[in-house]
Amino acid sequence: MSLFAGIDVGGTTSTIAIGNASREVLDVSPQFATRAAEGPPATIAAIIAALGEGLHRIGASPAELTGAGLSTPGPATLDGVLLNSPNLDPQHWNNFPFRAALERGIQETSPNAPLHYIGDGQAAALGEYSIRAGGITWNRVPRTNLSSEPLNSLFMVIVGTGLGGGEVYDRLPVRGREGRAGHAGHIFLPDYAFRHPHDRQLVVGNAKGTLESAVSLSGLASQLEHRLQLEQWRGHSLNETADSVRDKAKQLRELAAQGDALALELFHDQARALGIGLLAVNYLGDYDLLVIGGGVCDLAPALREQYLATAKEAYRQFALDGFRNLEQMEFSICGDEAPVVGALAHAYSKSV
Repeated sequence: MSLFAGIDVGGTTSTIAIGNASREVLDVSPQFATRAAEGPPATIAAIIAALGEGLHRIGASPAELTGAGLSTPGPATLDGVLLNSPNLDPQHWNNFPFRAALERGIQETSPNAPLHYIGDGQAAALGEYSIRAGGITWNRVPRTNLSSEPLNSLFMVIVGTGLGGGEVYDRLPVRGREGRAGHAGHIFLPDYAFRHPHDRQLVVGNAKGTLESAVSLSGLASQLEHRLQLEQWRGHSLNETADSVRDKAKQLRELAAQGDALALELFHDQARALGIGLLAVNYLGDYDLLVIGGGVCDLAPALREQYLATAKEAYRQFALDGFRNLEQMEFSICGDEAPVVGALAHAYSKSV
């Protein structure tokens, strides 16, 4: 039996998906520690161990693996040489040829399994597209839940600690000349996308006023810290805890579900900024579908609906007339597994 693997490596945890030659997902691993702070040898050992465990769960041997895909945080070269990434300690990882080194480790037990690289934002978009378009089947996502409309393109944003992005166009992932395509978090927003002047000041990379400044856990923490100093919110319960501002920001999802006014305001502002950012993205791509992925997919159902409605309202408010007929903006159906499914899809595409 020919098997393929997708490997998604994050700064903290990693995941592996295994599929068969019929492009059916057979196994998705639990998240396991990347061990990135220990350096590449420890990370490679963790991946190979988890890959072996996944093959064992489906009753397969390493020799049956005939191809694999790898996704990681960027930036990186097209061939998976990692550059100075904020998610991986540059002391260990800057300029490290991760794809080639991991391939050598995998081929010690799976000699016929080449490893192919794709950035994690690009992988997320490809994974979402592959499931929605039927290129990969996964029993976690029944086909009855998907649209019957043809799907040739999409752009996906991943709201997390930062804001990642990726696109599929004419059914193919867009990687760019040097593999850097999809960095939607670094596009600039107009001043009116921010409620307070303070919110525009968060520096992401080398710039202020970016989409990631407004839509990310980092942005949420910065906005929360400022608001808690305002007279309006001085009596808020979050001012009574000794938690770090980032830990307080992580509590906002639960507070919003309980109807907390400050939490609801912050998520409203984030969704509005995201709608404006997705309008800028769609001006360039005119996509069949705009997808929102990452942690906001786990908002309480009523809050999810409001978040999506707010993003759509902001998109339409500022759109040219020809772009106002927006129907296709949705939350991800793959959730946190979109990048690992995309890494698996990338392995399949390279086997043709």
